[in-house]
Amino acid sequence: MTAVRRFFGEGFRVFFLSAGLYALLAVGLWTVSLVMPVPLPSRVPSVEWHAHELIFGFGAAALGGFLLTAVPNWTGARAARHVFIVVAAGLWLAGRLAVGFSDMLSPVLVAVTDLAFLPVLAAKIATQFIRRPKPQNVMFLGLLALIWTANLFVHLDWTGLATGTARVGLYAGLYGLVAMIAVLGGRVTPAFTRNAMRRSGRETGLPRSFPRLDAAAIAAAIALVLATLAGAPDRIVGIVALLAGAGQIARLAFWRGGYTLGQPILWSLHLSFALIGIGLVLAGLAAFGIGDPVGALHVVAIGGVGGMTLAVMSRASLGHSGRPLVAPAPLAIAYGLLPVAALLRWVAATVPDVFRAATLAAGAAWMLAFLLYVTALWPALWGPRLAQSPE
Repeated sequence: MTAVRRFFGEGFRVFFLSAGLYALLAVGLWTVSLVMPVPLPSRVPSVEWHAHELIFGFGAAALGGFLLTAVPNWTGARAARHVFIVVAAGLWLAGRLAVGFSDMLSPVLVAVTDLAFLPVLAAKIATQFIRRPKPQNVMFLGLLALIWTANLFVHLDWTGLATGTARVGLYAGLYGLVAMIAVLGGRVTPAFTRNAMRRSGRETGLPRSFPRLDAAAIAAAIALVLATLAGAPDRIVGIVALLAGAGQIARLAFWRGGYTLGQPILWSLHLSFALIGIGLVLAGLAAFGIGDPVGALHVVAIGGVGGMTLAVMSRASLGHSGRPLVAPAPLAIAYGLLPVAALLRWVAATVPDVFRAATLAAGAAWMLAFLLYVTALWPALWGPRLAQSPE
């Protein structure tokens, strides 16, 4: 098997590598633009481009890699073939190029191109879910639909068909990724911790999950997306954010995070999930005038979504390429850099005097984290699978 054919043979390879490289590019351009003018051939404001590409570019790539890898395992369906992965990756890339060079294209063409990837991804996993259509799995189609709708809101504004919907769409898109993490992170974090404890011989004091608490916390996260899309008053959205954040923190309290100390492959999941909860609480408080809303949002986006995405992509890449589920030292450093980046960006938003320096430092920490991720996992993403089976 040639390296290129292998690369496009499994969804996690192309999409997880694309997510890592795009995380470097998007934040790199944004960070450099704070130091010197970097005109992008895009007609959208640079702030909106930055937010859009991290949510619907980086985030969508990570979702594509995860779902194309996990859903066949959940359902027993045949994994996506090479041709589909090539087409899907091409659609994702076309969306990035269309948004990046939107000044040269029709706004409608930009919208159609950028909006194409998620429906194709959803259609593929829908055919796989048919084999075992469990409600807890089929709900991912609904979450993808919410994220797609959020992107549609952005493009309605950019095409001039609506006014002010870009901001709503960007917030709803970020919260859509949070809802995905509330479901996926809420499954894998306690499960992986429980598995590790059992492998060490422990059968007591294992992580616990409570169906009613899980359902309430997930429902609050989804309600946050819906309330944002519906244009609910800020204080209503704030209350829902407080409930969603408190719900995630309450779930995490029973997952035995203390056991994971010294095991980066595990504590990265716990820490990122905690930052999701903390960031949502901060966002809820900001809606009542307590704290800065931009700082709160970046705690969610960088420490929570970015951190959990990095943790899940790296673990899946190691496991599905047959490598030991132990984070190499550079990857462990990357796990620690994203919470630092989130803290620095929160400081930048809350202490105006250090905005520029703290924002640049946050960007540098983010870029270093994903540079370490790409270099540490290049053999897993590009190279051949080893004999060891994934967990």
